[in-house]
Amino acid sequence: MTPAQQVHPANPLLKIPRRRWGIALLLGFGVLVNYFDRVNLSVSRDSLQDAFGISAVMFGYLSSAYNWTYALLQLPSGLLLDRFGVRRVGIASTIIWSVAWFAGAISGGIGALFASRLLLGIGEAPTFPAYAKATGYWFPNDERSLATAMFDSAAKFSAAIGIPVLGLVLVHFGWRWNFAATGLISVVFFVLFNAYYRNPSEDKLLSSTEREYIARGGAQPEDRARAAKGAPLAYLLQQRRVWGLALGFASYNYSFYLLLTWLPSYLSTVHHVDLLHSALYTSVPWLIATAMDLVIGGWLVDALIQRGWNPVRVRQVVLIGGTALGLGVLGAANANGAASALFWISVALGGLSAAFPLGLSIPSLIAPKESVGTVGGILNFCNQLSGIAAPIVTGYVVQATHSFFWAFAVAGIFLLIGIAGYIFLLGSMEPVPEPA
Repeated sequence: MTPAQQVHPANPLLKIPRRRWGIALLLGFGVLVNYFDRVNLSVSRDSLQDAFGISAVMFGYLSSAYNWTYALLQLPSGLLLDRFGVRRVGIASTIIWSVAWFAGAISGGIGALFASRLLLGIGEAPTFPAYAKATGYWFPNDERSLATAMFDSAAKFSAAIGIPVLGLVLVHFGWRWNFAATGLISVVFFVLFNAYYRNPSEDKLLSSTEREYIARGGAQPEDRARAAKGAPLAYLLQQRRVWGLALGFASYNYSFYLLLTWLPSYLSTVHHVDLLHSALYTSVPWLIATAMDLVIGGWLVDALIQRGWNPVRVRQVVLIGGTALGLGVLGAANANGAASALFWISVALGGLSAAFPLGLSIPSLIAPKESVGTVGGILNFCNQLSGIAAPIVTGYVVQATHSFFWAFAVAGIFLLIGIAGYIFLLGSMEPVPEPA
């Protein structure tokens, strides 16, 4: 989904080329591959249980193992990105996550599978900070929400198509081929990223017209001298706006990982939907989430800002309103049938997905120069603490209560805390001052 071709602000007869949207599509493919990696395990749960005899609690730990290293490396990833750049860090990380999937495919026990998940977290840790940084370089302010939505919506679309497709691969070929297929797709992305991605200043195919348009629109400047240090981590950790955004991000990710890792099991356990049909039904809320991400969190936000609406008010309404719709998880807690459950889960995922691109684009709006990667690392670190907690807490709650009610209730309470963070800490989204 790319917008109509823009015209030059100083010369309406001059059309602006759209190479930047090719970059957005490339980043979207990278996120699609990343999230195939994540839904793969949830689809394979029953087969892994048969192969290794894992319990609900053990599956919760296995699901979160990826997030342990992912979270641990968020801050270092942001610092490395600000120091070495998107391209070099991106190439290295893609190699690592590809190796991790092939290692998972040949694992002979639960220990080896855990190790492959830990390696996967190492490889994928720089992804979102890198793509937020790349979007800041490549897109003017009034196109950044759609550009961000183009790669963030791939996370939802991967679940929509990945769960049924990987479910079919599982049924016909087994879980090992599931993992191997994901590794092969990762190799394809590595080839494309290595061949295609450059920063705007290094891209020989970027026209001077488009480069000027990007710069005039408020894109983050590439400051190679500042890139050697950026704003100090300690300074950023003292900023109220950074913590408000991080708290909201974390509340989103708790609900997201709860649904990403447990939704097929919830449908089969509570509503007695078999594996194949639960995989097909699960795609419905993820397709709705994909559409809301692109249309509301991306296109509509940019369209309203380009028409002169107050940028802060537009972003606040979508960010806070979408997160509030995430409270639909409380409706799923009381659902009395599969159709009712899917309705409330679709409401929750749709609202959260509309809000999240706004959150992802904010680091490039508020961060000091050459510090977008570090701010993104802080946010994703908090995100992944939630990603670690969600599947584990859910496993314990389900095993203790034999119900998903309190699992969804915990997510709803956390979302209320995140909304408060957006309102009272993030506030008007003013840029963080440059450090002295």
